[in-house]
Amino acid sequence: MSGTDPEPRGSFLDALKRRTVSSDLQPPVPPALRQATAYAWRLLVIAAALGVVIFLVIQLKLLVVPLLVAILVTALVWPAFSFLLRHRWPKWLAIVVTVLGTIALISGLVWLAVWQITREFGSVRERTVDAVSQFRQYLIDGPLHLSAQQIDDGLRQAGTFLQQQAEVLWTGALAIGTTLGHVGTGVLLTLFILLCLLADGGGIWRWTTRLFPRVARPAVDGAGRAGWRTVKSYARTQLLVATIDAIGIGLGAFLLGVPLSIPIGVLVFLGAFIPFVGAVATGALAVFIALVYNGPLVALFMLIVVLGVQQIESHVLQPILMGSAVKVHPLAVVLVVAGGAMIGGIAGALFAVPLAAFVNVVAVYLSSKAWQHDGQALASRDLIWQTVPRERGRRS
Repeated sequence: MSGTDPEPRGSFLDALKRRTVSSDLQPPVPPALRQATAYAWRLLVIAAALGVVIFLVIQLKLLVVPLLVAILVTALVWPAFSFLLRHRWPKWLAIVVTVLGTIALISGLVWLAVWQITREFGSVRERTVDAVSQFRQYLIDGPLHLSAQQIDDGLRQAGTFLQQQAEVLWTGALAIGTTLGHVGTGVLLTLFILLCLLADGGGIWRWTTRLFPRVARPAVDGAGRAGWRTVKSYARTQLLVATIDAIGIGLGAFLLGVPLSIPIGVLVFLGAFIPFVGAVATGALAVFIALVYNGPLVALFMLIVVLGVQQIESHVLQPILMGSAVKVHPLAVVLVVAGGAMIGGIAGALFAVPLAAFVNVVAVYLSSKAWQHDGQALASRDLIWQTVPRERGRRS
């Protein structure tokens, strides 16, 4: 034996491990890359889950759309329904009055629009012919300097294109019939869901919360109720916006002599439920009709009316009637509505903002664990969509 003791086995293994870890063939992963990877795979899982949800919604759209419409209509009529209940109306009578009143209001608006279109059809047709003739003359005498032959060739090409699409149009006739059947079925399903929500919405929600584990039920219940309050406030705000815009723009069109003022008001009322985008689109339509039938000067006044009504509604009447509220940036609204329209068309644009507001409130509620603090109010700075008006002060 030599005079030196052999190296302990433990120290040899430690040295070998250190050498293996520090080998150039297996360099350590940088902490930033490790953290980015952790975020990346979690985001991929979330994106995959959202993709599955969107796919299921699209496949079940004949059920999902009536359900969402019924929930939104319930939020719209809830103030009137709760008012009747507070004044000790029987629940069944309050439901009947609320539902029949809603149907009567919608039917009345449609009847007024159809009545004016039928009444002014002859004059509108004549003015349309005159407007087309003036536009044709403008193309010839204006800066484009088109010839009559070029205009006729363009119209002929458009006619040829329509003839080429005739087969597609005829083939789509059966699809149109199927769509009408789907619409009828959706209306009946929406009405049935609306009646169920008004009759026993609380019971339906309690049954829904029992689908979750017992330990998660307080969080689910609190988050759902917070989201529902936001949806109700959103619906009330949009109803106010739609009413003010429809009355102001429709009355302005009537006073300026723009034809079809009632249909314009009805379209403005319906379009206002798609925030920002709907108001801009229907207002532009009113200005375009004024330009075609009444000329540039009346169109300019119509534009002033549209902008004035929207400014008064957003900066004067809403704060007075509903209190101060944090506004949503138009960019956020446009992006959400555009994304909803790309996924679900008109229905997607209609439900995009309330769904985004609901998801935002639920996420903030769950992340802040507000159910553990006796329903502590959510901080407005954490909310992207703050649709609940802030209290301006308590009245004694």
